[in-house]
Amino acid sequence: MIELKNVCKSFILGGEEIKALDNVNLSVKKGEFVSVIGPSGSGKSTLMNILGLLDVVDKGEYVLDNVVIKDAKDNTLSEIRNKKIGFIFQNFNLLPKLNALENVQVPLMYRGLKNDESKKIARKYLEKVGLGAREKHLPNQLSGGQQQRVAIARAIAGNPEIILADEPTGALDSKTSNELMELFENLNQEGQTIILITHDINVAKRAKRIVRIADGKLYEGEVV
Repeated sequence: MIELKNVCKSFILGGEEIKALDNVNLSVKKGEFVSVIGPSGSGKSTLMNILGLLDVVDKGEYVLDNVVIKDAKDNTLSEIRNKKIGFIFQNFNLLPKLNALENVQVPLMYRGLKNDESKKIARKYLEKVGLGAREKHLPNQLSGGQQQRVAIARAIAGNPEIILADEPTGALDSKTSNELMELFENLNQEGQTIILITHDINVAKRAKRIVRIADGKLYEGEVV
């Protein structure tokens, strides 16, 4: 499903070249639950952005469902992002003036679904994450854990093949983090492919497979 081959990505910082990803190789099969663990500055977010088609590689190759990403046209990449990938960000990225239901509706309406249909689907997924009674609440009327659940509902409402979660528990207390990890485990059991970026070994261990990243390099099967 996902294949990174000798992927490199660098940035210039203060006149110095920083290798965010250094000859990274990674394969993820359909239905896997993989955690990528590493400290700040290790290249985790750069890896996530490349996997999610928000950034491009300098060298190497990214193949997603047999599509060579560097050769794909912009409309193909947009379609892949819209239909195949669900993003969950640490800072939630909810629209502050929209309520929970409307936040989940937004990407569905971008797909061309009409208001009634998108509302029905959004309501279904808010209920799935335990927020059916909070659909009319604005983000600032929700706890951090509830906001993250809205973000998860938004990510999965379009039934994407892949869920990319970037430090989804980073701003949450241990109880709420545990509840969210149980939700991810349930989604994975239902067939979702999940790649979760974290710095927390206890979170990482909840996945079925752990990959460590340090100084832009990936180390398969090593736990820190």
